Amino acid sequence: MTQKELLNEFLSLPAEAQHQVIDFIAFLRQRYPVIEPAFQSPDFDLINDSFIGMWSVGVARRRHRQDLADSTAWVRGVRENEWSKSHD
Repeated sequence: MTQKELLNEFLSLPAEAQHQVIDFIAFLRQRYPVIEPAFQSPDFDLINDSFIGMWSVGVARRRHRQDLADSTAWVRGVRENEWSKSHD
């Protein structure tokens, strides 16, 4: 049943029956409150996003580049050096 059909059915009821439907809807809203999700997914598609996709394409291309062969080790070294520093 479409919303339009449902509205037509509601409007075809006598006034007393319409009040009962309204009361029943109010009862159901109390019984089944709308729970907002703690996290809402973004409105954009990360899997197919070209900006995000450039990283996965980049990984595939880096496999064939000799100048980036040790980039992982270099990044790991920089992280260890920076993260181990005391930041007073």
